[in-house]
Amino acid sequence: MAQRVKVRIRKKKNKKKRIFKRILVLFLLLFICLGGFAVYKIVNTLQAADKTYDELERGEKSKLRDAVVDIKKKPFSVLFVGIEDYATSGDRGRSDSLIVATINPQDKTMKMLSIPRDTRVQLASDTTQNKVKINAAYAQGGKDETIDTVEQFLNIPIDKYATVDFDGFKDVIDEVGGIDIDVPFDFNEKSDVKKTKKIYFKKGNMHLNGEEALAYARMRKQDPRGDFGRNDRQKQILQAMIDQMSKPNNIANVDNIAKEVSDHISTNFRITEGLALQQIYSGFKGADTETLSIKGSDLYSGPNRTYFFEPDQIQLAEVQNELRTHLNLPVESAPGTDSQTNFSDGTGETNYPDSPATQ
Repeated sequence: MAQRVKVRIRKKKNKKKRIFKRILVLFLLLFICLGGFAVYKIVNTLQAADKTYDELERGEKSKLRDAVVDIKKKPFSVLFVGIEDYATSGDRGRSDSLIVATINPQDKTMKMLSIPRDTRVQLASDTTQNKVKINAAYAQGGKDETIDTVEQFLNIPIDKYATVDFDGFKDVIDEVGGIDIDVPFDFNEKSDVKKTKKIYFKKGNMHLNGEEALAYARMRKQDPRGDFGRNDRQKQILQAMIDQMSKPNNIANVDNIAKEVSDHISTNFRITEGLALQQIYSGFKGADTETLSIKGSDLYSGPNRTYFFEPDQIQLAEVQNELRTHLNLPVESAPGTDSQTNFSDGTGETNYPDSPATQ
């Protein structure tokens, strides 16, 4: 009798052990699957990120730096370049938007500046005194000429860059689930997909997909502030993108986002740098960004009265020094007072008979 009881007890223990082992095996399989999935996502992200990496001709260090800056520890700058290449069938076009951001990982602050595409500058590679619109730099010498010209114009080093064409712009916005924008006024704009299609925007909060966001960013002629209003809307989109990318579902979807845009983006950001910044800037919101602007005058030059935006040199020097301060660089003395007198604050009101918004 006692022997039978012992056998029954032994069988129960063995059964419990088998159940425990099965549960343990299931958990191990689940862990392996999850781990494998994580590895799969990481590999996909790295492969896609590798396609976007494109080093500059100068190398990693700006000529305005003594050494390569460690962006995980020290303030650095980024130039975002939106490329308009639809008119050239994908060949080298002009920069449709230029946005400079200075970023300080120590205090988690960011300053953002849009450079109007009609800004009159001398290209970095041009040894003559001829001045052209700054958006011609990309057509002249691609990203390297653009970066050199922006460095010369703003008197700051450009440490990192990212170029994106219109298709990539739309794809990344669609991939993150669209963006939320506070539309400043009612207007409509043609779709880039179908020229006969109009996209209507109503004042107030709107959720935009990629096609809509591109139309929102490109509209200029209906904006009472012309290119100034357009620049502000582009900065709005970048701020909204920061908010979307920081959401947990998009962080988890980083491999698909990277694959989707890898054919349309070029950058000298390394994936390890991007991951480090994501940790540093966890919780950072688009609203935390301070936006700057360049003031100046409307200038019509040449026999065809070509429109240019002529920066006010004193105010430009103030912006330069504000960016230099944010980058922990020494400020420089302001220039003389020989700037243009027809001053514009971006309202579209100038002493000229024509409006840049109609150009």
